Amino acid sequence: MDILGLFSGALAQVWYIIPLLLIVSIFRSRWFKGVFGEFLVNQILSRLPESDYTLVKDVTLPTDDGTTQIDHVVVSKFGLFIVETKNMKGWIFGSKNQKQWTQKIYRHSSKFQNPLHQNFKHVKTLESLLGIDSSNLHSVIVFIGDSTFKTDMPENVTNARGCLNYIKQFVQPVFSETEYTQIIEVINDVKLKRGVVTDLKHQQHVTELVASKVGVKKCSRCGSAMVMRETKRGDNKGKQFWGCSAFPKCRSVEELN
Repeated sequence: MDILGLFSGALAQVWYIIPLLLIVSIFRSRWFKGVFGEFLVNQILSRLPESDYTLVKDVTLPTDDGTTQIDHVVVSKFGLFIVETKNMKGWIFGSKNQKQWTQKIYRHSSKFQNPLHQNFKHVKTLESLLGIDSSNLHSVIVFIGDSTFKTDMPENVTNARGCLNYIKQFVQPVFSETEYTQIIEVINDVKLKRGVVTDLKHQQHVTELVASKVGVKKCSRCGSAMVMRETKRGDNKGKQFWGCSAFPKCRSVEELN
């Protein structure tokens, strides 16, 4: 029997290994872990009462330098919850202010970006687009998979179902029924479809759309949304004022009427 015949015979006996290896590689890929993680968190967040909470998934928003993608946004009359999902295993070490956290699996350690810092851009993007006070937007980090926190974590960094307890602890309404509905409409209107490239025309449309629906106060200097801020020190400590959401690029401020 020639070499080609031997090879064909061997391949006929082990052909099933190739698709099996392909399936295994897909399951172990970072892409699949991300998609599966978002699916599990979606199932958990869907348990929130529909009468008080609305879940908006896969939110891609325009930014000054491109786009940013948010796994989940939970809109409620008690605030907005911006959820970042991490599907990881092993021991997790980190703190609120560290730039990088550590994942340890047996003797192997690897670094990854502090997810609180990663989610900060998502929070600031929504704050700018909607003109909502930052105190009403809450960053939530959810770890799923076989992972264990080995250091004390901030209360907004949780494992799976812990995110429900964190969200439900906010019980004081901060938005009216009308504002609640408008915020949901605006997020659904301005979020980009996958594969859509953000351009200047679209960003201008987003600005006009948000302003018309939510009544956003616009900066007289650069046109960005104005957000309510509070003086932290000095004789005017505690006094509220309008500050440009593009700070520190734009430092325009206005007194409250």
